[in-house]
Amino acid sequence: MPTYQYACTECGHAFDQFQSFSDASLTECPECGGKLRKVFSAAGVVFKGSGFYRTDSRSGSSSSTSSSSSSSTTSSTPAPAASGSSD
Repeated sequence: MPTYQYACTECGHAFDQFQSFSDASLTECPECGGKLRKVFSAAGVVFKGSGFYRTDSRSGSSSSTSSSSSSSTTSSTPAPAASGSSD
């Protein structure tokens, strides 16, 4: 069941209300009897975490290819630097 946010236009009282889609909107403030309005937020879904990428839902074959190429690049980079610094 969806949760709707309401705010009173007269006293400023704000609250959340669980309502079915078929229920009528609330019109009267429970605190002062004033007129209510629905409060709409910017986003209905919030994704939290380090990030979501287009490739996250793809098969594992493309991720194993990228990890093997990065590991070969990483292992080849220290070798020349180590031999160059010891001379």
